[in-house]
Amino acid sequence: QVQLVESGGGLVQAGGSLRLSCAASLRTFSSYAMAWFRQAPGKEREFVASISFITYYSDSVKGRFTISRDNAKKMVYLQLNSVKPEDTAVYYCAAGTWGRVLNIEPIYWGQGTQVTVSS
Repeated sequence: QVQLVESGGGLVQAGGSLRLSCAASLRTFSSYAMAWFRQAPGKEREFVASISFITYYSDSVKGRFTISRDNAKKMVYLQLNSVKPEDTAVYYCAAGTWGRVLNIEPIYWGQGTQVTVSS
């Protein structure tokens, strides 16, 4: 059974930093594109960042967030810097093909971790 388990969420002040982690039980982890999405209250889930051999970011986080992965550990990370109150959301880890994650249609989803940014 595939599991994606996020951790590292919490409360952070505006301008601060936070690092999210995602542990994946995917047998062929390195062959998957990995991504982070987020969903704020009352809003649709949105793409944040993805990584395979390259990385891709939404305009709203480009230059502030960094996605990375460790294939040996089957982990993916999202470093959040210079956070803003509008970054408050549940952050989800996801896995799939490059095309599917960019279309917000990954194969696997994690349960999510809450990030709250106070002003």
